[in-house]
Amino acid sequence: MGGHVVVMGEAQPRLAKGDITGQAVDAIVNAANEALLGGGGVDGAIHRAAGPELLEECRGIGGCPTGEARITGGYRLPAKWVIHTVGPVWGGGNRGEDEKLAKCYRSVFAIAKERGLRSLAFPSISTGVYRFPVERAASIAVREIRGALAAGGSVEDVVVVCFDGRTLEAYRAVLIGATADERG
Repeated sequence: MGGHVVVMGEAQPRLAKGDITGQAVDAIVNAANEALLGGGGVDGAIHRAAGPELLEECRGIGGCPTGEARITGGYRLPAKWVIHTVGPVWGGGNRGEDEKLAKCYRSVFAIAKERGLRSLAFPSISTGVYRFPVERAASIAVREIRGALAAGGSVEDVVVVCFDGRTLEAYRAVLIGATADERG
């Protein structure tokens, strides 16, 4: 973790392809469901890797509404913490999905700041079974991460871990596009 990438004076997230559960960061962000009791995709992978203690702690939380976040221990993960956030289910784009997704990132950064966390690993929230269009989600994610890094606080390093090449390319295109826009 050498800190975030700075391009054209703006802090940027790093990108990685692979399994988020192996990230050695302060907190891994979980794209959870409202029950916080595990599921498929990233959520299931994080629960499996963290062990049964994570599920037990999540049972005591009582769920999490869309756009909000909750923190638990990381248990068997290399990360000390898991910040669970519930992204929106894609409903065509006219049900406030963009704002709900942006709120996920703001909620995660608020918890990270409160806890003094320095490094975070995000998945591509809502782009799996919730079917949020990956290019649109990447644009929102990069905007919110850049804004949070620019605002200061404890977080210095953010990596977006993309499960597949298509998702990685969508995030890379947004980062390259944002940098090109700044150059004029």
